[in-house]
Order: sequence, then structure tokens, then C-alpha cells
Amino acid sequence: MSATIEFYLTQAEKCSTEAEASALTQVRDRNLRAAAAWQAMADKLLHTEQLRAEKDRLAAAARG
Repeated sequence: MSATIEFYLTQAEKCSTEAEASALTQVRDRNLRAAAAWQAMADKLLHTEQLRAEKDRLAAAARG
């Protein structure tokens, strides 16, 4: 299964929502850490896709 940016962002939002709804400090902190991790994965994938697109653009320009 290939992960998508949308999936990562959905998971981050879900964890953030659960953190806001939690009355327990440890649960809130765990969900906030998870949200940050999901967001980092989304950011990394977005950056990778941007680099790949730039590489493809440069290769196409070099070909013609």
C-alpha cells in the first residue's frame, strides 16, 4: 500500500482532534506526539514529491 500525503494529513488531524477531546494529560500528549509524527511524514513526502517533479522537469528540459 502506498501512503499518500492526504492519508498522513488525515491521521494528523484525527490525532489532533483526539488530543483536544482528551481530559487525560498522558493521552493528550501521546496524541499530540502522534499528530506531529504524521505531519512530519506528510511534510517529508511532499518534499520528496517536489524534488522528484523538479528532477523530472530538468530531465525533460535537457532532452529537448
